[in-house]
Amino acid sequence: MTEPNTELNTSNDTPTRAPATVAASVPPRPPRHQVVVIGSGFGGLFGTKALKRSDVDVTMIAKTTHHLFQPLLYQVATGILSEGEIAPPTREVLSGQKNARVLLGEVTDIDLEAQTVTSQVLGRETVTPYDSLLVAAGSSQSYFGNDHFAEFAPGMKSIDDALELRGRIFGAFELAELWTLAGRPVDHLLTFVVVGAGPTGVEMAGQIAELSRRTLKRDFRAISSRDARVVLVDAASQVLPPFGATLGEKTKRELEKLGVEVMLGAMVTDVDERGLEVKYKDGSTQRIEAVTKIWAAGVQANSLSKTLSEQTGAPLDRAGRIGVNPDLTLPGHPEVFVVGDMIALDHLPGVAQVAIQGAKYAATSIDHRLEGKPPQKPFKYFDKGSMATISRFRAVALIGKIRLSGFIAWLMWLVVHLFYVTGFKNRVTAVLHWGVSFLGRGRSERTATEQQIFGRQAMKRLERGVQELVSEPDDAGTEIGRLQEQRRAELEATALEEARLTDQNERGHHDDHTDQSGHSGGVSDEADRTAGASR
Repeated sequence: MTEPNTELNTSNDTPTRAPATVAASVPPRPPRHQVVVIGSGFGGLFGTKALKRSDVDVTMIAKTTHHLFQPLLYQVATGILSEGEIAPPTREVLSGQKNARVLLGEVTDIDLEAQTVTSQVLGRETVTPYDSLLVAAGSSQSYFGNDHFAEFAPGMKSIDDALELRGRIFGAFELAELWTLAGRPVDHLLTFVVVGAGPTGVEMAGQIAELSRRTLKRDFRAISSRDARVVLVDAASQVLPPFGATLGEKTKRELEKLGVEVMLGAMVTDVDERGLEVKYKDGSTQRIEAVTKIWAAGVQANSLSKTLSEQTGAPLDRAGRIGVNPDLTLPGHPEVFVVGDMIALDHLPGVAQVAIQGAKYAATSIDHRLEGKPPQKPFKYFDKGSMATISRFRAVALIGKIRLSGFIAWLMWLVVHLFYVTGFKNRVTAVLHWGVSFLGRGRSERTATEQQIFGRQAMKRLERGVQELVSEPDDAGTEIGRLQEQRRAELEATALEEARLTDQNERGHHDDHTDQSGHSGGVSDEADRTAGASR
């Protein structure tokens, strides 16, 4: 790895270390066909697995070490499932695929001319060459130009988001208990607002309502969790627009039976720490006092779509999705495939099946080219239907022209989602947790910490993010080595003294040679403290 750049400060000519990242040199291109896959979501994982028997080497580059089953994030946030059950390690999933490797890093650049991908982790850069490229980087939460809303209303796109929301939701009840005992008002603590009436928003609102009215109703003494107010807000005129008017109306009625307030035609115009403001079509406004807000409205394609658009001239739509050819390739670059939430093609929805089917199609196209077979017909999406849960035993499903609701739709949702959970072990534990939560009252994953709630905000306040918390490569190496040797000597002295006390049976006996501070001779204060900590 190269040394960090050193630049001259023109004011005093004193060399200073620049915060520039460290770039690795581009390795020579191997003779075997190299496929680089960007992203470990549904498109990235299924695309990689589809190339298992191909005569290629596959390199997956992803900014996380896990494959996230995003449709079940809301169950992590509300204490039903653990993060491990919906986010297995990508390396473990692909451990049996000999032609695949996984690299950790967030892709910061794609050079279509040089056919290289640049990724970064903690300021260290890696450049990976490719012969074929599959871009499946997904999407992020969209705040419609109001990114500052994110500070007070986390989205639902990552494990970090779900864990933060878990802490905020359960923490709100804890604070309400304390404030009630102190005689302080708690309405803003017991009000939960979900912005966005799509599948994620509906599922989240339903679970918070069930959590407060069923799971927690016996857990507190000063407050009644059943008094919690759950509000679902959306600027649209109906719930679940992609499901049609009939299922949307049924969903609205079911939510209201649970006690959820459904506010439609209400656009969020401001969000702060204590609440949010909405504006109706007639121009009137309303403020809702709520500490806990969840943003489930809108998505924005990964910023890599802009990078690709600038190099190819391919158009971007309002959500940042890039226009691709009917075979999912970029204009002028048949070696580059884009799939999933990043593409604008035939009004395809941003759902997992689009990413899965597109990735498999791209993998087959790569195989055909290497084997000299004719190209495939244009990509055609097969719609397997859409489902959304409202609460336990209640769901809606749209499969072709068939519209289902209630218990049958819920059973179908259960089976389908269980099928797509990765790994037998995760399927078994998911069933057990669903049994505890749906048949009983419990939620086995209610652990929350202050770090989960405030860690994201703390890191964002660092000038260079988490990179501020790590040293530059080889920085102060001599001083670190000296401290390590000193520490080694202290640990060895501690270990010798611990063994002597045991061998000579001196534990618990008064030692006349112990000094007034309580330390026996031969061991430094620091070493003695270390011994105490290890015990």
